This record gives sequence, structure tokens and C-alpha cells, in this order.
Amino acid sequence: MNRKTRRAGVAEGDLDTTSFLKVADLFIDVANRQNKKVKATDLQMAFLYAAARYNAFVAKHVLNVEKHEEFVEKMTKEYQEMLRQNLADEELGRPSE
Repeated sequence: MNRKTRRAGVAEGDLDTTSFLKVADLFIDVANRQNKKVKATDLQMAFLYAAARYNAFVAKHVLNVEKHEEFVEKMTKEYQEMLRQNLADEELGRPSE
């Protein structure tokens, strides 16, 4: 995929892997800033709740999901895989202070 194709996809809202990771990093940056005044254990649950809330909104109003339990199972499997990958990441370390 060339640069022009990637830029067109991003302009339409489609994220390639690099863009996807950059967007994810924006959320991680917010978490790291909040972690200066909020305990990490509280913060992780707040972020998980926010993700669940946003995903429910997208499912109901963007994707028009009718079979909620199937969507929950799909998203749960996605989360489990992402969590496993990140737990196995040897480069994942403590944030710099």
C-alpha cells in the first residue's frame, strides 16, 4: 500500500496498523496523565468502563447490532487476545516518570 492510498484511507476514517497504534497511544497518554492523580487500579477500571460504554454505543447506533450477546462474545474474544498480546510483550515496561 502506498502513501497516497494510506492517506485516503485515513481521510475516510479507516485506520491502517500504524494509524491504529497512534490512536491507541493517544488513549494511553491520557491514562498516563491521569495516573499522576488517580490510582492505576481505579484508572484501569474507568478506562474499561469507558471502552464498554463506547462500544455499546457503536454497536447500537452505528453497527445496528441486534444480537447483543453475539457482539459481547466477539468483543470479549478481541479483548482477551489484545490483553494476552500485551501481557506477552517484553518491551511493555513501567512508564517513564
